[in-house]
Amino acid sequence: MTGALHDLLVRRIALTGPISIASFMGEALGHPQHGYYITRDPLGAEGDFTTAPEISQMFGEMVGVWLADCWINQGCPEPVHLVELGPGRGTLMADALRATARVPGFHAAIRLHLVETSPTLRDRQAAALAAFNPTWHDSLTDGPEGPMLLVANEFFDALPIRQFIRTPAGWAERKVGLNPAGQLAFTFDPSPGGALLTPLHREAEIPPGAIAETCPAGIAVAAEIGRRLSEQAGAALVIDYGYDGPAIGDTLQALRAHRPVSVLDDPGSADLTAHVDFTALAQAARQAGARVHPGVGNSVEQGSLLRALGIEARAASLSARATPAQQADIHAALTRLTSTKSMGRLFRAIAITHPAAPVPAGFTAPTGDSP
Repeated sequence: MTGALHDLLVRRIALTGPISIASFMGEALGHPQHGYYITRDPLGAEGDFTTAPEISQMFGEMVGVWLADCWINQGCPEPVHLVELGPGRGTLMADALRATARVPGFHAAIRLHLVETSPTLRDRQAAALAAFNPTWHDSLTDGPEGPMLLVANEFFDALPIRQFIRTPAGWAERKVGLNPAGQLAFTFDPSPGGALLTPLHREAEIPPGAIAETCPAGIAVAAEIGRRLSEQAGAALVIDYGYDGPAIGDTLQALRAHRPVSVLDDPGSADLTAHVDFTALAQAARQAGARVHPGVGNSVEQGSLLRALGIEARAASLSARATPAQQADIHAALTRLTSTKSMGRLFRAIAITHPAAPVPAGFTAPTGDSP
């Protein structure tokens, strides 16, 4: 079964030729009438995937602790723009703000900004965060300048990527075209490509058929975060599933009803994501003048970060006044968020700060690291 967006893409490709995977993802996720994020609330058991804030309030609470600690350690700037990229239902931010309600002066200082393009999710965020009078933006560049605390949880994985395949003649861009039956299919542009890849990708001995990925949109956002934080107080926390790059492999995936499906099957009806190259994000932020923690080329595991922020103590506190069934749920959520066999290792984090800012909680300064 195919939908309206599939037919639109088929007609476009038939007229103009194959499109980049970035263009395909952009249409599938953000088409103004048929895009995945435009037409639905994708979260939870009734949706297609579940994020950490939906698993347990403890996740958002730990993020709140981190944000407030950064604010205090940087002199309590007022006002400070509290920004979330891709806020989902507003659950993470609601939990973070509840956890910081007793931090003296913090709530009075913050101005809440949400970067969200989905009308459906904006409605959910408005209901969850009405008390904080949020302002919405289509992109980070639309927001005001000034001291900034930013969080991006599972935001970068949904940004469009480009893929390149190694051929005997060099790198060629992998694209979406049409097969002989007129259906969407992967192909590649035979002309030389790969200029966007890292030097290691371009120069290393990589066998034919190998696929490399890059995310120009993610790199641009990381550079904008780095620029802002190089010029003013603040910090950013990026959490996502990914790796310290560069790496080889096809990580593009589609989920529908919590199950993997074909990437090209009925675009606009499934979530599309790719693993995040934290090294590329860190390099972009650092080149823009900010400081990256724990250093370019490294990220920390989500489990390690959450434990450093006190999630185990929080779980114990919640369990102390919970029923046996609730205690089991708290333990299961803690395990899912922190275990190396679950999200604790797959999900990773970096922090970005002003060059003169202290090392944020949960991160360590590597030897020789400098602004």
